[in-house]
Amino acid sequence: MQVQPPSFADIQAAAERIRGAVIRTPTLKSQTLSALIGAEVWLKFENLQFTAAYKERGALNKLSQLSEDERRRGVIAASAGNHAQAVAYHGKRLGIPVTIVMPTNTPLMKVTQTEEHGARVILTGARFDDAYAHAREMEQAENLVFVHPFDDPQIIAGAGTVAVELLEDAPEIDTLVVPIGGGGLMSGCAIAARSIKPDIRLVGVEAELYPSMKCAIDDCEMAIGGDTLAEGIAVKKPGELTSRILGELLDGIELVAERDIEHAVAVLVSIEKTVVEGAGAAGLAALIANKEKFAGRKIGTVLCGGNIDTHLLANVLVRELVRNGRLARLRIAAPDQPGSLAAITRVFVDAGVNIVEVFHHRIYTHLPAKDTVIEVECEAKDAQAMVVLIKRLESAGFRVDQHRID
Repeated sequence: MQVQPPSFADIQAAAERIRGAVIRTPTLKSQTLSALIGAEVWLKFENLQFTAAYKERGALNKLSQLSEDERRRGVIAASAGNHAQAVAYHGKRLGIPVTIVMPTNTPLMKVTQTEEHGARVILTGARFDDAYAHAREMEQAENLVFVHPFDDPQIIAGAGTVAVELLEDAPEIDTLVVPIGGGGLMSGCAIAARSIKPDIRLVGVEAELYPSMKCAIDDCEMAIGGDTLAEGIAVKKPGELTSRILGELLDGIELVAERDIEHAVAVLVSIEKTVVEGAGAAGLAALIANKEKFAGRKIGTVLCGGNIDTHLLANVLVRELVRNGRLARLRIAAPDQPGSLAAITRVFVDAGVNIVEVFHHRIYTHLPAKDTVIEVECEAKDAQAMVVLIKRLESAGFRVDQHRID
């Protein structure tokens, strides 16, 4: 028999079950993003949960319904991220032994955080699929209860409480835009939202490199795989139950490029002063990249997680400065003689652009031996100031090339 999806009554029961143990995160209208997109944009800040992700809702709903025998035996899950921490945290709270199986390349920070919640962590395999297979073997060998990250009615019901709260706080919303990985969050939100507002528009969002749910629903074939900032929704095979639910309830799925995801993460830091991981910013990325599709609507989107490595976040923010034209690396061809560098720096001073670093390249260039390449990393107040700088350098007789990123 097919596993049946949760009902709206199941989601309402989950909301009561987790009340007080999971943060009722704020739903806030963003004036700046609304103006940017040309729509009314409401953000649900699930990145403010204790473990910084919505996953706590489903994990707690599942763990709370275990029998005394199942609690005594303990649970096991396969995850390299937010699901692991959610199960470990609430398992410890409820006195349930927790085992988490993670791939061997899981960042040490995530392993440590999961262990700090009292879980036994097993590292095995190079990919999530390997860790998942090992977890299912341990489930049988040690008589443990498996807690699936998304394809479970109780997990889905817990996730659906996000939409219940969102629509309670902003009942005027007519469009819900939610990231999709395995589909648990959007499945729960879709069931809840359709029950509360039957005519609401439901749009899922996947990373362009991982269109697995779109392919499952639309019966299409697209390449799946690659390095993505949105690793939390980088799922090669979505759930069987979630695919059925979303195939029935969704109005469509948008695919977002890596550049758009990076931009959305940076925008949330600069405008909303909030840190969101790539997966959590995917909904906003879709809104910014497809403004014409959402113009004039009242939109709710879920910032579903905030667990991003600090070094990676720094890279994203610096890359955003480069794309905005405020930060640049210029390759300036000049005669290799006294006074050349002074002449160049004088132009920078006159243009009001700050020099961050300077490098000389005399050997690895295609220039004549009497010339050099002076590579300057610099920062301007805005993109126009950088344009003015380059024009002044060229007017002074220097040839300038600017490094760019897509």
